[in-house]
Amino acid sequence: MSILRRDLLASFVVFLVAVPLSLGIAVASGAPVAAGLIAAVAGGIVAGSLGGSPLQVSGPAAGLTVLVAELVQTYGWRTTCTITMLGGLVQLLLGAGRVARAALAVSPAVVHGMLAGVGVVIVLAQVHVVLGGSPQQSAIANLRELPGQLARPDLPSALLGGLTVLVLLCWAKLPRGGRLRLVPGPLPAVALATAAAWGLALAVPRVDLPDSPLGGWSAPALPQGSPIGIAGAVVSIALVAAVESLLCSVAVDRMRPAGTPPADLDRELRAQGAANTASGLLGGLPVAGVIVRSTANVDAGGRTRLSPVLHGVWVLGLALACAPLIEQVPLSALAALLIVLGARLADLARVRDLRHHREAPAYFGTLAGVVLLGLGEGVLVGVAIMAVMALRRLTRLSVRTEELAPLPDDGPVPPRRHVVVEGTFTFLGVPRVTRALQAIPAGSSVDLDLNVDFMDHAAFDAIHQWRLAHERQGGRVDIDEVHEAWYERAVTGDMTQPRKATPSARWWAPWGNRRRRSEAELDAPETSPAAVLLNGVREYHDSTARLVRPIMAELAMEQKPQHLFITCVDSRVVPNIITASGPGDLFINRNVGALVPRHGSRTPDDSVSATVEYAVNVLDIRTITICGHSNCGAMAALLAGGTEVEHLTGLSRWLRHGNHSLARFLSTDPDTWDEPPLTRLCKINVMQQLDNLLTYPWLRERVEAGEIELVGLYLDLSSADVEVLDRSTGTFARVPDEAPGSRTLT
Repeated sequence: MSILRRDLLASFVVFLVAVPLSLGIAVASGAPVAAGLIAAVAGGIVAGSLGGSPLQVSGPAAGLTVLVAELVQTYGWRTTCTITMLGGLVQLLLGAGRVARAALAVSPAVVHGMLAGVGVVIVLAQVHVVLGGSPQQSAIANLRELPGQLARPDLPSALLGGLTVLVLLCWAKLPRGGRLRLVPGPLPAVALATAAAWGLALAVPRVDLPDSPLGGWSAPALPQGSPIGIAGAVVSIALVAAVESLLCSVAVDRMRPAGTPPADLDRELRAQGAANTASGLLGGLPVAGVIVRSTANVDAGGRTRLSPVLHGVWVLGLALACAPLIEQVPLSALAALLIVLGARLADLARVRDLRHHREAPAYFGTLAGVVLLGLGEGVLVGVAIMAVMALRRLTRLSVRTEELAPLPDDGPVPPRRHVVVEGTFTFLGVPRVTRALQAIPAGSSVDLDLNVDFMDHAAFDAIHQWRLAHERQGGRVDIDEVHEAWYERAVTGDMTQPRKATPSARWWAPWGNRRRRSEAELDAPETSPAAVLLNGVREYHDSTARLVRPIMAELAMEQKPQHLFITCVDSRVVPNIITASGPGDLFINRNVGALVPRHGSRTPDDSVSATVEYAVNVLDIRTITICGHSNCGAMAALLAGGTEVEHLTGLSRWLRHGNHSLARFLSTDPDTWDEPPLTRLCKINVMQQLDNLLTYPWLRERVEAGEIELVGLYLDLSSADVEVLDRSTGTFARVPDEAPGSRTLT
């Protein structure tokens, strides 16, 4: 499908989403219904054509509903238009000053809490409309009057609202790939409610448009009131709309397809300013980037800024040509649509992520502030909570001391001590740490773990002076830094070097390299392999488990890996290290030689194909990687004709799956090789195993359709370098340090 056709289809889908939402937001804001359509036109055409985020769709946003409703009640509609226009000019100035990224300094906890609070306010207000009443001036008043409204509902309005909610919920359950999902849910929900109201001749309040929906323009009124209050309103509109638009731009940028340029946030802010200036001047609502419409645009196949612009054109055409049809829409249907939208804004699922970072109090504080006090006050409450939490983190420090069993060479000295210091280690924590260290008996051996994210000079000096004094009295101190080498860098005086973990804290180092061993330990009998393994588990529990526990708790119920990684069982190959990946990222299949048995092989083996089927068809993985390595024992056995392992019947049978790699190797001209035969075979094996994957017909179809990507990697053990295969030339090259625009392993 051409880009033009994609954008045309996407613009129409977004148009279908935008119309009912724009009407509903206008009603909820207490503004003329036409103001929602004007804002949709200004956001689509002006912000769409000038914006720095090509796929973002702008228009009236639910997140501004509470703020606009307050302004309309306080200053009137015409003055609110002036405030919107001035807010747009402020956004233009902010964009010209290139401060767009500064707006992203607002904590997501505060932003999501603000949106959740707005959602609660919308739901409390629109429930009254669904029940045939009128919303009150505050969320508390709406909540106080709700029992009485429930006791005497207007049955026709309530039924139409319930029908709208039911259609929306059922529409969301339809299969994502089905044809019906091409039509956004709000359209059939509002259309069915309108048809029911018309067919049953129900006497319910409906949308009231002027004779010319986009006509009847009158100049915005000059603001009347306190200059400080007016200035605060202008800044509030500018900043709230700017933050919402920029966060939406960042979210859309993460979804953008290949070939779409990244977002220019300063340009996007200037475009939002121009759109708000135009919308305010024409009598429209404030404009912001809207994630619902933007997501619909991306999902429908939008590729350029033509789609947002055309959506604005379609809204303009509808407003001019279909006003009588719009006037048939029941207000209770629009209110029900906003109730569902408000409930989604108040989605508590976000709290799970915030809880892992201990930012849930800011979320709930902002939510409560918006509902009880107002939008601006609620945001200030959230910012204040985040500031208090940040200060608290600067002073949070824990110190634990425990006795360890004495080592064989300790002799008649006090028991060994293990001291763990965790948190942010500044001068404020020096008394607590010093008190714990001074309680340690002189002459004892101390393992001191510094699990700190920052250490100032006062903290370093306290630790260093205690260490010197303790060692002068015959004691021994081993300091391990878990995160960054604050102490080591201060001791060496080289503060210009990048912060990095000390060698003793590298969890990925071999067991034998973890810490210094005493002479008695070196002379003692070798520890059994099982004991070494269990010691590693203990070390994991002591230092690593608490760090990964939040991630593992999140992954405990479901795995969502991004790549299937097929590699050799060789102990020197550690996939998570060479890909800098963590738990849940890679679905790994390891076998001798990283072999993939061909489809229909005479030596049947389903172990690898079962993994591939599960990864692709159940886990929906889109990338399969074959990773070989240098000095591979399986390839060496193939090169030797299998004579060295012929007494191992199972292994010999398995290595037959590598015969195609060996045949491919023997067919190449040795004069063209610039590397040893074993290295050449190890690389050829990677190419051959990728070809073996393509012998499975169902997988080949998906690869050729572009649904599955195949990647070949080669790890050179001696240099620790990873090379990637260029399948078009059959050559390997070191993975470049920078791969512009690339988000995959290739």
